Amino acid sequence: MKIDIGMSDAQRQKIADGLSRLLADSYTLYLKTHNYHWNVTGPMFNTLHTMFETQYTELAIAVDDIAERIRALGFKAPGSYREYAKLTRIEEEEGHPSAEEMLARLVKGQERVVKTARELFPAVDEANDEPTADLLTQRMQIHEKNAWMLRSMLES
Repeated sequence: MKIDIGMSDAQRQKIADGLSRLLADSYTLYLKTHNYHWNVTGPMFNTLHTMFETQYTELAIAVDDIAERIRALGFKAPGSYREYAKLTRIEEEEGHPSAEEMLARLVKGQERVVKTARELFPAVDEANDEPTADLLTQRMQIHEKNAWMLRSMLES
């Protein structure tokens, strides 16, 4: 059945493609944050263990919201590690970083998600796609706040 929501097929496709990149970045950041939750050690263990859990729990909800927006636009959401690896710009974790390195890497990941969301705004604005604009604004606000909180843990 044809989707008739006031956007062209090309506009919907372009937005869905951008949201797919946002989904891949968000899922990769979720996995990295969950990994760090499990493997953090050191004097900041309890604080970071709890902070990472809060962040990955929020990301779990976010990936669902992003995928459902892709579906509402009429496209299939990517849903495999292989697809995410092709789409994401967040580096997959290797090795066992220190707690401070975990914080620094998560700052970069949070900032990357903000940039990915921001890159989608021209297409969203052109299509007058307010629901996606709202989703992007919310994601950016959360990731900017998370990056600030993580950065604050690194300051002395």
